[in-house]
Amino acid sequence: MRQGNNLEKTTGKRENVMFTTRPELVGTFGVVTTTHWLGSAVGMSVLEKGGNAFDAAVSTGFTLQIVEPHLNGPGGDMPAIFQAVGDPTPRALCGQGPIPKAATIEHFKWLGLDLIPGSGLLCAVVPGAFDAWMLLLKDYGTMSLSEVLKPAIEYARNGYPIVPKITETIETVRELFSSEWTESAKLYLPNGQPPRAGSIFKNTTLADTYERIVTEAEKTSSNRERQIEAARDIWYRGWVAETIDKFCRNEAVMDVSGRKHGGLLTAEDMASWTSTYDEVASYNYGEYMVCKCGPWSQGPVLLQQLAILDGMDIQSMDPLGADFVHSVIEAAKLSFADREAYYGDPNFVNVPLDILLSKKYNDSRRSLITSEASPDLLPGLIAGFSNAIDHALVDRGELVSNIGMGVGEPTVAKTGATNGDTVHLDIIDRHGNMISCTPSGGWLQSSPVIPELGFCLGNRGQMFWLDEHSPSTLVPGKLPRTTLSPSLALKNEKPYMVFGTPGGDQQDQWSTIMFLHHADHGMNLQEAIDAPSFHSEHFPGSFWPRSRQPKKVVLEDRFPKTTIDELKRRGHNIEVGTSWSEGRLTGATIDNNILKAAANPRGMQGYAAGR
Repeated sequence: MRQGNNLEKTTGKRENVMFTTRPELVGTFGVVTTTHWLGSAVGMSVLEKGGNAFDAAVSTGFTLQIVEPHLNGPGGDMPAIFQAVGDPTPRALCGQGPIPKAATIEHFKWLGLDLIPGSGLLCAVVPGAFDAWMLLLKDYGTMSLSEVLKPAIEYARNGYPIVPKITETIETVRELFSSEWTESAKLYLPNGQPPRAGSIFKNTTLADTYERIVTEAEKTSSNRERQIEAARDIWYRGWVAETIDKFCRNEAVMDVSGRKHGGLLTAEDMASWTSTYDEVASYNYGEYMVCKCGPWSQGPVLLQQLAILDGMDIQSMDPLGADFVHSVIEAAKLSFADREAYYGDPNFVNVPLDILLSKKYNDSRRSLITSEASPDLLPGLIAGFSNAIDHALVDRGELVSNIGMGVGEPTVAKTGATNGDTVHLDIIDRHGNMISCTPSGGWLQSSPVIPELGFCLGNRGQMFWLDEHSPSTLVPGKLPRTTLSPSLALKNEKPYMVFGTPGGDQQDQWSTIMFLHHADHGMNLQEAIDAPSFHSEHFPGSFWPRSRQPKKVVLEDRFPKTTIDELKRRGHNIEVGTSWSEGRLTGATIDNNILKAAANPRGMQGYAAGR
């Protein structure tokens, strides 16, 4: 590993590599980069067999459900953004399922809750990932259902090596599993202990579930598309949906409230939803057009950060200097404040996205940035739209945060109050098809395993506020405002780059920093990923207990002491993290038929593959 302690002050794009852990991969056939080496290997194997980027994405996505169960699962969600050869523009794919129709603010208040619990069954939404993968495979893939599911089924049945983070995650909820979620304990606590890191772990029940779906789908027709449609029917209108319905009706499980609750999700909720294609949101930044999912996600905050930073001469700033960190943090504060004030499911909320991404609006937002750290949560004022940030709600979030910090680890162990994370993949094939996906939810620690299926439900419902004034207020059948946020960029009007990261509210902070390093600082993909990074916790979090910590900035300790000291002088509340702790980024590009890819070294799991 080569690394330096500082980067020179720049007056243009850098020419010299200063930080890199591994080479940026270069090829012409295809590139796959994901958060787990087995996912990358599977995706590359699909390309080698003649599949396209979309076949590879589906097979990779199902594999990541198996090998990273603490980060995503079959009961979770899957947004994607992609550009297919022949399509005139990029498209977004919404695999985010809605909250059940029985979920109302009145119901939660009747239960004595002022926040939706972050674990258990009350926060379960319609599992969106399966339908989104199937829709993508049917419309853009070329391979059969059995071909793309084969690697995942084989890993589930024959086993895969446990990474240390899986063991650590299971350990945090060992007491909960042993005393309350006993079906989860049967799977994840063999002999009463978490599986040892490096040991081979199997989930044969999940393998049976997927094999049964393939077998039954193949009996319906010899036609590829009809088999895929049959699989969708089995999941959302057949025995999978019926099993989920029965579990939610008959089980009451412990959640972070410290009490047992049943679920609200029904077979009718499952049957009435399908994934959809959406128009992308975009912003032109120099020679790039950056594209994100719409305001049902947090994706547009990346675009607004670019709109605020545009014209601030980022190119001239030292990537490890206080000016760069301060500028990006202050732009993030303003953009995420607007997220809280205005974002929500466009089918329920009128989101003024054109204004939020306009030059005039962001010129005014930029004018609020001073040389000092802002202590305030400052959404913009837009004529005809009410400012939805309720100060009492924000204060309540801070109070809950303080209470949460006071109870400490024993509550985590007893109630499952531990966040999951996410996986990510980026793929470009030799034809120029490209896709970025951020599957998440259905973590092993989100809710108990459904014994007949071998997987648990997701907990994305915790992102709703039980406050009628918020655009993210709970309404039956509404999509939660997800943090999941894949990215795609065009360069000089040609499809160029796919990138992203796990990380909840940090996703569109780390992705912004990576993009700026690449576009403005001249770093290649691997350098942009490896460079020391940071994030803000100034705004309310999207996950239970919805806390915010004004002016807090977390930086890796590879930043120079002079930078840290200057940021403190400017009023930032600095927390110095470990050297390689910020982000799990991946990225890939295509330019004149030359493919490049890189993956994050943090966590010792992510790898790129390509040739």
